[in-house]
Amino acid sequence: QVQLVESGGGLVQAGGSLRLSCAASGSIFSSNAMGWYRQAPGQQRELVATITTDGRTNYADSVKGRFTISRDNAKNTVILQMNSLKPEDTAVYYCDAQIIDSGGSYYRHFWGQGTQVTVSS
Repeated sequence: QVQLVESGGGLVQAGGSLRLSCAASGSIFSSNAMGWYRQAPGQQRELVATITTDGRTNYADSVKGRFTISRDNAKNTVILQMNSLKPEDTAVYYCDAQIIDSGGSYYRHFWGQGTQVTVSS
């Protein structure tokens, strides 16, 4: 069984920074892209940033230049460094990983439980 555990959310003033971490554990045979998504109240979940195993990144236009995604392949962890935070960044942030678990034969998406990020003005 694969689990993704997130940490690092919280309350911060506009212009501040937060660092989110996500660690995948369990019966992992192989991992592919990992990333972060967010969902604000009353809105659909949206992509924030993704990163492949070879370090290629993709960012939502709204966070380019402010957020940085990185990963440690050996530890199956992904980090989201968020700087210059804005009130509109307020949302629940979810970690996502494409993983083949033991006994599996194709990549499946696994999700974390979500961590709240609140940016006050």
